[in-house]
Amino acid sequence: MSLNSEKFAFIFPGQGSQSVGMGQLLTEEFHLARETFQEADSLLGYPLSSIAWEGPKEQLDDTINTQPALFVHSIATLRVILDIHPDVIPAFVAGHSMGELSALVAAGSLKFDEGLLLVRSRGELMRQAGELSPGGMAAILGLDIDTLEKICSDASEGNEIVQIANDNCPGQVVISGASAALDRAMSSAKEAGARKVIPLAVSIAAHSPLMAHAQESFNQAVEAVHFIDPVTTIIGNVSASPLKNVAEIEEDLQAQLNSRVRWTETIQLMRSEGVSTFIEIGNNSVLAGLLKRIDRKARGISIGTPADFEKFTPLL
Repeated sequence: MSLNSEKFAFIFPGQGSQSVGMGQLLTEEFHLARETFQEADSLLGYPLSSIAWEGPKEQLDDTINTQPALFVHSIATLRVILDIHPDVIPAFVAGHSMGELSALVAAGSLKFDEGLLLVRSRGELMRQAGELSPGGMAAILGLDIDTLEKICSDASEGNEIVQIANDNCPGQVVISGASAALDRAMSSAKEAGARKVIPLAVSIAAHSPLMAHAQESFNQAVEAVHFIDPVTTIIGNVSASPLKNVAEIEEDLQAQLNSRVRWTETIQLMRSEGVSTFIEIGNNSVLAGLLKRIDRKARGISIGTPADFEKFTPLL
């Protein structure tokens, strides 16, 4: 089936999709991608491209580098897609966590340069929050949202709070919060029959109240950015509903670091609006993998390398 006869969406990955070498082959093949990474290096004042392509892995995995590297790779890929196929117009765009900022560029609401600096600020603030309020995160496999919400509520005591951070897909949920509360929740999840409980190798509690300091400072950074109303409908992380204007975009971003990423609901909403194909733009294919767990009938296509374009073009 041709994409020209389908309703499709662009989706953008967030932290966890990075890998050393990301974007390098793309820049060797497409001048627009190369120019995008060069522009990013100039704006940031340091060689992000070298970190993305050569590592070391520990440096790329530092959130202050991970987030801008993923953003730049996604926008470089997007620019190549729109240059080769200017008639490819999605019905919706959405991004997972940090990917929401990539999606805002695709929606026409945010300029690349302002978006890159905002992403860099987001990474810095989240790392600082992790140092000020250390906590953790864990992936829970095999339990439903309602069960996990009760487990998190019961495990939270006073200022020790744990909550659902990412509703990635049915049966795969990430929880986040203060270390003691997180330990209690992980223990309860095992007792409740979770198939797997996997502590994540992070020192921050993203999408939890421990991000309060980061969220407050990020809100100021958001207010300093010149957003415009979206040209393409974008679905917000916090609301899992369309963000129709600048006020709604700012409201979603200014709650994002403390709030749950409602990814399952985001995909389900776009499916209910007739979207049959989801084009993941950027590194790896994490979101395409989640898509299979959310709706088996939906089609996912990941684009981030020259080889991916060779598979993508015949679909048009």
